[in-house]
Amino acid sequence: MSQQPQLTTASGIPVSDNQNSLSAGPRGPLLLQDFHLIEKLQHFNRERIPERVVHAKGSGAYGTFTVTHDITQYTKAKLFNQIGKQTETFVRFSTVGGERGSADTERDPRGFAIRFYTEEGNWDLVGNNTPMFFIKDPIKFPDFVHTQKRCPRTNLKSATMMFDFWSKAPESLHQVTMLFSDRGTPDGYRHMDGFGSHTYSLINGKGERVYVKWHLKTQQGIKNLSAADAVRLAGQDPDYAQRDLVNAIDQGEFPRWDVKVQIATEQELDAWSARTGWNPFDLTKVWPHADFPLRAVGVLELNRNPVNYHAEVEQVAFSPANAVPGMGYSPDKMLQGRMFAYHDAQLYRVGTNHQHLPVNAPRCPFHNQQRDGAMAIHNGGDAPNYDTVNAGGHGNTGMGHGEGPLALHGAAGRYDGRGQEDDYTQAGNLFRLMTAAEKQNLFANLARPLSQVSDDIIQRQLGHFDKADAAYGAGVRAALKVLGKNVD
Repeated sequence: MSQQPQLTTASGIPVSDNQNSLSAGPRGPLLLQDFHLIEKLQHFNRERIPERVVHAKGSGAYGTFTVTHDITQYTKAKLFNQIGKQTETFVRFSTVGGERGSADTERDPRGFAIRFYTEEGNWDLVGNNTPMFFIKDPIKFPDFVHTQKRCPRTNLKSATMMFDFWSKAPESLHQVTMLFSDRGTPDGYRHMDGFGSHTYSLINGKGERVYVKWHLKTQQGIKNLSAADAVRLAGQDPDYAQRDLVNAIDQGEFPRWDVKVQIATEQELDAWSARTGWNPFDLTKVWPHADFPLRAVGVLELNRNPVNYHAEVEQVAFSPANAVPGMGYSPDKMLQGRMFAYHDAQLYRVGTNHQHLPVNAPRCPFHNQQRDGAMAIHNGGDAPNYDTVNAGGHGNTGMGHGEGPLALHGAAGRYDGRGQEDDYTQAGNLFRLMTAAEKQNLFANLARPLSQVSDDIIQRQLGHFDKADAAYGAGVRAALKVLGKNVD
């Protein structure tokens, strides 16, 4: 490749670091003053009109969340305040990298986004069908997604682009292993698990915070498509998952998921991190169940199909920043980036007042001083469009989130832990959990696209497999030889 010119912002200002966001301490959170990150994400959100930049192909349905177990010691959120209580929900499933016309059965993570229409406002749990992700810093998200899209020269999907990125980003290995396993092509949306993926927090009535991971375990059982069946269905029925979901609900076969959590205090996470060397807020990692067991919370059921796909599924606008009192965030850098990027994307894609649309509007009363702009359906009438300042101080009203301050650690800077962090153990653990047949499928699924890329990329990627588990690298080498690619 030719020498790349100096990277700059759109205003021509040289970029000193395009690998690491500016954070308060090595674990974050991120700082709004990082203009390069903000500009990069804002431009990325505006690259496509009008479909979503990612998660463009999707399906959705309404349902209910029912509380089955008491977690009020951890959160004051009112949707959990009584066993048996039900909250209306809307769920959107999706593929990630493809366009709106792409096939439902492509090898791709699946989005699993849930809106809870609570009495205190909308809570959006925006996750995937995997508990981890490819990268740990949002400044690399536009770069990563570009590799999953189309080559700017050929307008074709490119295995070279994908593996060039992954082979230089060993942090991606955990998710790459999941993606090319059998779970990379789930059999529709009903037969897969869901995850909040990020670390979030819960706040109780005393203002005490614990950290939480959300899990949704399908009651229908896990089912996956073979690589051959996924390709066949992509040609015969590219809307396979959409059809399956709509038909199941129309026939009264309502899909359900058990909602569970992993919970840990900051002190417990500090001790675990000291023992393992893993950052508990790193999205490329998971919290092992042996260390943080799952606890039951409730059941999610989908029982009503939308009346109009565009008005409801296409225009639904999620954001992980939507957290009701009793719910909170964490220093997870990817979560911090998504809290900005999702809302910004909806402002661009749907409009300034997208929250006024029925699928996005809260089911509880709401009031703010936001006025005017496109689609101002609820424009405040003759109510004041400003809030006065209380010269005597605001004081504590007891309303809202009411969470205590979050301690920050370290000086503001761009922290690069690559090269010192363990990107291999958890990927190896996932590999070792697979059956012999699942491992063979993994090897074959990886070998097909790897056989299309240059030898230097193959060798870099094989090196990562070797570090995760020697049998992992050996298996992929053997599968490549079957395809006529000798990599010894």
